[in-house]
Amino acid sequence: MKLEIKDKLEHPASLKVAPFRKEIRNTNPHKHNAYLEIIYLFQGTGVHTIDAVQYSIASPIVFIVRKEQVHHWELTSEPSGYVLIIKKTFIDNCLDGEIGGLVSHLSRFSSVQIEDVAMLNCLFEMLVREHSATTCNKSIVSGLLKAILAKVVGSAVPATNNRELPHDLFLSFRELLSQNTELWNSVAFYARKLNTSPQNLNAACQKAVAQSASMVLSDYLMREAKRLLIYTTKTVSEIADMFGFNDASHFIKYFKRHSDKTPQQYRKNC
Repeated sequence: MKLEIKDKLEHPASLKVAPFRKEIRNTNPHKHNAYLEIIYLFQGTGVHTIDAVQYSIASPIVFIVRKEQVHHWELTSEPSGYVLIIKKTFIDNCLDGEIGGLVSHLSRFSSVQIEDVAMLNCLFEMLVREHSATTCNKSIVSGLLKAILAKVVGSAVPATNNRELPHDLFLSFRELLSQNTELWNSVAFYARKLNTSPQNLNAACQKAVAQSASMVLSDYLMREAKRLLIYTTKTVSEIADMFGFNDASHFIKYFKRHSDKTPQQYRKNC
């Protein structure tokens, strides 16, 4: 099955916000063309699947779908909410540096339960109105976006308390991995690309998310390997070669160590 890649942004737009389409019920697995999608539903029931993990839709809820992830919907009642799409170019060109940090923090999560529905509804309504205005004020758009992100981040429950926002080096590392142009099973490979040492990269990952650089890398490798096994017909040997493993047997052992299944078993059971 060929995986669909959707692009909901008109070139050269880098931000879009709109009401969630009420006619949506079931969608095919797809990924997005290099943008982060934040979906806020204050009504609706069903299941949202992200990277083969099913999440029950218990509205009000916010879902965060990163650009490298595959997702699809199975809705059982009429949805109400908003869809917010953000490209990296918007964050890079935004004068408010805190927005990038909020986006990075929020992208750690797949879903966030919302408590203050009235406030979030109001903020989204204002953002939709301002963004669609003929004389759109970019400063107001950025301010409303920051308020929405801060509100959702404030509702998110972190894995541990008092964790600092990720270090710039960690963010650059994760950005390289999320580009998915070439995933390689080597921390040293990415350290060279980032003009640093494997030791520095490992320290940045430990500080940001309390994981080693190899653990962060393996998380991305495994997610992508699972996507390839589910949504493509590539052989195990081809996938192993894509990720720089010396041979298929090495990749099979690696995959089983991280998932308790061989690639063949995983493909058969999905």
